[in-house]
Amino acid sequence: MTAQNPIMEIAHIHDTLEWQARHCDQNSAPITARVLRGMAGLLTGPSLVGARMRNWPGLSLEDAMPLRLAGGLHHLWLSGAEPALGPVYRGEVEDAGAIVAQVVARHDAALLPWFDGPPQTNEAGRSAGIMAGLLWLSGRVGSRFEMNEIGCSAGANTMMDRYAYDLGGVRVGPESSPVLIRPEWRGPPPPLGRVEITHIEGCDRAPIDLSDTAAALRLRAYVWAENHERMARLDGVIALARELAPTLTQADAADWVDQRLAAPQEVGVCRVLYHSIVWQYLGDERRARITAAMEAAGALATPDRPLAWVMLETNRATFRHELRVRYWPGGEEPALLGAAHAHGAWVEWFNPCG
Repeated sequence: MTAQNPIMEIAHIHDTLEWQARHCDQNSAPITARVLRGMAGLLTGPSLVGARMRNWPGLSLEDAMPLRLAGGLHHLWLSGAEPALGPVYRGEVEDAGAIVAQVVARHDAALLPWFDGPPQTNEAGRSAGIMAGLLWLSGRVGSRFEMNEIGCSAGANTMMDRYAYDLGGVRVGPESSPVLIRPEWRGPPPPLGRVEITHIEGCDRAPIDLSDTAAALRLRAYVWAENHERMARLDGVIALARELAPTLTQADAADWVDQRLAAPQEVGVCRVLYHSIVWQYLGDERRARITAAMEAAGALATPDRPLAWVMLETNRATFRHELRVRYWPGGEEPALLGAAHAHGAWVEWFNPCG
């Protein structure tokens, strides 16, 4: 499962910044791209932030190091701590370098902890692809699903059973939900089908509690500033989480997958492992462990206790976020069903036969 997400090491931090900026440009985030390009000036300055960037080990694109700092800068703006960022986040400047340098000089030490972990880019819009994958699966393994998410962050996608969906005209989920997931749909619609989620939970190494105001603000800071619709959707997710918190476990992803696969499975329910834009952060060892565990469990799957693996992950060669599904017994090879915008703005369905 790692072929579409190779580890990418590059020679210089400038290349890391430019790669990530281009990625933002290609995902309708020009303001965030300017922030990232504006960080280049920090590399020759005296700041602690600049030193941390210069000495970053490995320069792997999978670390998303520039987006860690981008989250810290956006947090300063959202919290009201740094009004000087206003022209940047309102899109009033083309070159953000000077403002970024001034802000970093004023908040140098406070920004350093933002480098300590990957961005928590929890996005409910990504569940559109996951739900489409379940519709596809329902014609193959049945319509009842036990959902298990790794890298769940604050659990936005661990509440997908509470959202309403309009997927190219195919409606799924509770119509009364305050969160409607309705991406631009490209290609044929997904297959009509019934989806019943009997159980849903997730794990993360550092799960976010959305009932905590500071934690919710941190999650909002990772939303790219120009994504107003996404921010509004996140606010709806936060409100739902405060009504009933998602079931989240603090755990290593590979350990948790082992535990979930070992748990009793209800007859007539398909056990599903799912994740979105998280595979790149796990490292080779965890990816190999999870793949081996799923394949071993898949070899033991039966028609009345099937297993599936649904993933929306980044193809680093093409910049596409691809929806792939494996299931056992019967469909051991992964099926490429579609591609999606990184934050749920659109889904392209590749499977005309459903």
